[in-house]
Amino acid sequence: LILVGGFGTRLRPLTISYPKPIVEFANKPIVAHQIEALVKVGVKEVILAINYQPQAMMEYIQKFEQEYGIKITCSHELEPLGTAGPIALAKELLLADPEQKYFFVFNSDVVCEFPLDKMVEFHQKHGKEGTIFLTSVDEPSKYGVVLTEEDGKIKDFVEKPQEFVGSKINAGLYLFNTSVIDRIKPVQTSLEREIFPQMAKDNQLYSLVLDGFWMDVGQPTDFLTGTVLYLQYVREKEASKLANAPNIIGNVLIDPTASIHPDAYIGPDVTIGPGVVIEEGVRLKQSCILREAVIRQHTWISNSIIGWQSKIGRWVRIEGITVCAEDVQVKDELYLNGCSIPVSYTHLRAHETPEHLVCRLLLEKKKN
Repeated sequence: LILVGGFGTRLRPLTISYPKPIVEFANKPIVAHQIEALVKVGVKEVILAINYQPQAMMEYIQKFEQEYGIKITCSHELEPLGTAGPIALAKELLLADPEQKYFFVFNSDVVCEFPLDKMVEFHQKHGKEGTIFLTSVDEPSKYGVVLTEEDGKIKDFVEKPQEFVGSKINAGLYLFNTSVIDRIKPVQTSLEREIFPQMAKDNQLYSLVLDGFWMDVGQPTDFLTGTVLYLQYVREKEASKLANAPNIIGNVLIDPTASIHPDAYIGPDVTIGPGVVIEEGVRLKQSCILREAVIRQHTWISNSIIGWQSKIGRWVRIEGITVCAEDVQVKDELYLNGCSIPVSYTHLRAHETPEHLVCRLLLEKKKN
């Protein structure tokens, strides 16, 4: 069961056009990374818990089924049910096979190495109702910290501690016995705040620390950081997938249908999607260029995301976690720093600062 029902507000403006799970991360929909990992450990059916933009998700399901040879079923939430409610809503689907003893639950914005075979082995070994992956972070005060015993049994959860109590946090990937379903009602319920503490109290919840990288890519800053981590992982595991040319610097992933001028310098830590056009003299680093975007001559882009079919003019400079959504048109010789530009916005004026742009958009919205 993959929880894809959120509105994706943290990743706007990209999620105005598409639900977050099908926004391309490293040239592949975020949810496709998870489906691919599930297929590798023998999962035969994936249930998508859908709420926001269900029709957009439906369009991709057939593609995923054909590409990965897996059955995909939708469980449609008519109202938000949190992170636990969708499990109860999908009860009939999860229990359709009486021989099925376990099921995975994933938060849809997590990317990592997905060592699911280790998770299954550990879960079978301890024999309790649930296993959750944990990951270590440098700033645990931003998260809920998980306290465990040496054997992985979870003792307690501490929400955003102000004093250091540990560095391990919930990684958003779970494996449950089907008996867990009986703990949950089909109403808005939180796994993290309501179900997990009770399971820990009952000594039924264990944890396993993730190896390798992990990132919740649900907001632009983390999306770009996750890209850096993922590309390094590809470098270590499947380096042949990365671009290799005189104008490529460091880890760069390029779709074979993209057109890149030999005098454009790309990298490090860049992904370039299908049908993208990169013209002469362009400089890209630490950025994601999504499908069919066009970057004109001598433009410089750093630490930013350029959305689908957007067109960036000549001699433009873009940086500072700027996000252009779908079909944004940026005219020549502009400087964008820390901007969030909505879908199909075509009137970005010359020499306009980000602050002026935001104020003008708000005024225009108020007038309309």
